Amino acid sequence: MTTQAQPQPQPQPPVAKKVPHKMELFGDVRVDNYYWLRDDSRSNPDMLSYLQQENAFTDSLMSDSKKLEDELYAEIRGRIKEDDVSAPVRRGAYYYYQRTLEGKEYVQHCRRPVPNPNAPPSVHDTIPTDPNAEKEHIILDENVKAQSYDYYSIAAFKVSPNNKLVAYAEDTKGDEIYTVYVIDAETGATVDNPLVGVTAYLEWASDASLVYITMDDILRPHKAWLHKLGTQQSSDTCLYYEKDDTFSLDLQASESKKFLFVASESKNTRFNFYLDVSNPEDGLKVLTPRVDGIDTSVSHRGNHFFIQRRSDEFFNSELIACPLDNTNATTLLLSHRQSVKIQDIQLFNDHLVVYERENGLPKVTIYGLPDVGEPLKSLQGGHLVEFIDPIYSVDPSESQFNSSILRFYYSSMKTPPSVYDYDMKTGVSVLKKIETVLGGFDALNYFIERKWATAPDGTQIPISIVYRKDLVKLDGSDPLLLYGYGSYEVCVDPSFKSSRLSLLDRGFIYVIAHIRGGGEMGRQWYENGKLLKKKNTFTDFIACAEYLIENKYCSKEKLCINGRSAGGLLIGAVLNMRPDLFKAAVAGVPFVDVLTTMLDPTIPLTTSEWEEWGDPRKEEFYFYMKSYSPVDNVKAQNYPDILVTAGLNDPRVLYSEPAKFVAKLRDLKTDDNLLLFKCELGAGHFSKSGRFEKLQEDAFTYAFIMKSLNMIPRHGSEQN
Repeated sequence: MTTQAQPQPQPQPPVAKKVPHKMELFGDVRVDNYYWLRDDSRSNPDMLSYLQQENAFTDSLMSDSKKLEDELYAEIRGRIKEDDVSAPVRRGAYYYYQRTLEGKEYVQHCRRPVPNPNAPPSVHDTIPTDPNAEKEHIILDENVKAQSYDYYSIAAFKVSPNNKLVAYAEDTKGDEIYTVYVIDAETGATVDNPLVGVTAYLEWASDASLVYITMDDILRPHKAWLHKLGTQQSSDTCLYYEKDDTFSLDLQASESKKFLFVASESKNTRFNFYLDVSNPEDGLKVLTPRVDGIDTSVSHRGNHFFIQRRSDEFFNSELIACPLDNTNATTLLLSHRQSVKIQDIQLFNDHLVVYERENGLPKVTIYGLPDVGEPLKSLQGGHLVEFIDPIYSVDPSESQFNSSILRFYYSSMKTPPSVYDYDMKTGVSVLKKIETVLGGFDALNYFIERKWATAPDGTQIPISIVYRKDLVKLDGSDPLLLYGYGSYEVCVDPSFKSSRLSLLDRGFIYVIAHIRGGGEMGRQWYENGKLLKKKNTFTDFIACAEYLIENKYCSKEKLCINGRSAGGLLIGAVLNMRPDLFKAAVAGVPFVDVLTTMLDPTIPLTTSEWEEWGDPRKEEFYFYMKSYSPVDNVKAQNYPDILVTAGLNDPRVLYSEPAKFVAKLRDLKTDDNLLLFKCELGAGHFSKSGRFEKLQEDAFTYAFIMKSLNMIPRHGSEQN
């Protein structure tokens, strides 16, 4: 006689202990029962035990979808051409590129000599691969370096001007604190003492010297240094020390390679210094002064500096130029326009490329420049680069200053990442590389479109949509995943992600809400979604969700939402505001404890973020931020299925923020829906470091969403 297996009892969710922590300001008392979860040493046994219990609970509840997760992972990984080469970048007499190998998580940094380095570059140039060509040289193999570490990332890989040395910045924890190594490009031998405790801002000032930037205790880039090879780091020259803790430094080289620029910026002010690489010992000189509310970015060509300048009056930026020897004598090149934002510029010897935004989309305009030495005047008659899709993403790429070839990255929600070389003289465009998508992908199966939702104040919010024409019904029954970010003036342009095909090919509609707080519609789009207007970000997202339901893209029962970091704040806020509107929510490394974090200047990023969210040490900001901060607004109500993720070593969003959010939700929510917390104990803000390891997170997230929608296949048949 066989006994029937008893159904397994459902595991009980972990319960975090309560240790009341009272915080009082402006006569307002808040009690945080889970404040104890924050441990900056990341070693408290009770805290680690709680995170491990949450991870075990998540594993247990997701065990029935493990087969689907594995299937998704195999599918997502199966689309990748594992052995591949990036589009080669020419620097002097060499082509540099990255190679990936089958089964390997990391890249090899390689180069080959240019066969005829004296011939002018052409869009038709290709890297020689015939048997007689000079052999590929592997400068650095990250797979070898990564063997000793759970996490491995190289954030800067800089070749010296004479192509003989390489300086690279390495992070082996995920905390974004780097060590810089200098190696011989041919032999790989280390040629200098490592520079420790630095950022990834790194540039060559000559063949024998580097400029780099270090951080203070709250991980704010605050000092720029000049290092001579062969000397100790302790004897390096400090070029600039930014004492104001609302400002951070950055570093870049001019396209001409004649100058390095050190900038100091807050969220609304930016000023610049220049270093002449022909004489680095002269140190930094002021290029644009520090003026509150004026934001400048700079570059160089010939005998002029070019300056992109934004102010409250010229909020979408204007472009000016000044002679190298008289930075006060400025000439207006492009005037400010209400509806067109200057996003970025790229200079060439004979051309200026302007990356702009208009009506929510990027555009690229090219202007011819007079010969070096001739006077500069207002720019006229620029021509636009044409693109193939109605909505798309385009970004600058490293190009050769002395050529007429512009290289850019392009993709759309149905066009895989592509690298183009564009001849600015002839208008000829050549596709140099398109990401191979295996597994029968055909772009013609997918439909992309732009729609506009109406916010409560009447503002039109752009929405980007993609789906498979042959699978969706558009009758409200389709599953839909809505993504949003909406902070820091970041533009989330509609681009391609091959793992997303696993949703689209199962009949999902995928949507991006271009909400205020981002920069998609220009500077004011950002201004109207920050500080005391931050709630526009959340109500815009809700308006987009309601538009999708009203227009039969989905129903509440099929609507899933996703956001990371500041986008995780968005998810947390809308879950508290409208939990009835969504079936499932994924909040990745979410910034959910806004008020408590912004009141603590010892936490990384806090001081520099006061201009983004507000300084809650001021009463008006305190109460406004308290009114939306997700941890402070969890209440006894029904919530949808929720997955929250975190990284223990994350320097950008402390792991304790999502941990507190989950603990408080467990205590107060009145439903039996899924609430899962997954904390990576060996990773930072950007999850794991290997290219395949990262795909596991997508597979897990998609499996969670499909579990919530009851789409887990049983016995080989799909149950909807």
